[in-house]
Amino acid sequence: MGLLSRLTGMTSTKKPTDDVLLVHAMLLMAGADGYIDDEEIATVEGFAMTLPEFKERDFGEVVGDAQKMVRKYPSLKESVNALTEFSSQALKTKAYVLAADIALASGDVDENEDALLETMQRLLNIDDQTAQTVVWVLSLKYAK
Repeated sequence: MGLLSRLTGMTSTKKPTDDVLLVHAMLLMAGADGYIDDEEIATVEGFAMTLPEFKERDFGEVVGDAQKMVRKYPSLKESVNALTEFSSQALKTKAYVLAADIALASGDVDENEDALLETMQRLLNIDDQTAQTVVWVLSLKYAK
């Protein structure tokens, strides 16, 4: 929260769009270890550009909107709560799949990514069977 919103008690009431929330979910997972490097940004952008939500969008603009949304929260970790604002359960499931894919794309999943994925599962209302299926399929994608 910035100085103006803290002192005036005014915050933006504009709801984030689904495309911004999808990027936010992927960036959260990419940054689960505490930082996001250029390679991770490129991975997120690559994933985003394959999705219909980004067909006509400027990725830099969407990332900027995601950063604005994050500022509404006291910490990056707390900003995961924004994911509850998706407009449909289908998009919540898509966000979970993308986050799991980002985690596995790095080559090895650490405790922070594992904990974040569990938090996302709960917040996005993903049942255990769906979560297990998603992770199983993605593990096949990244098998060596």
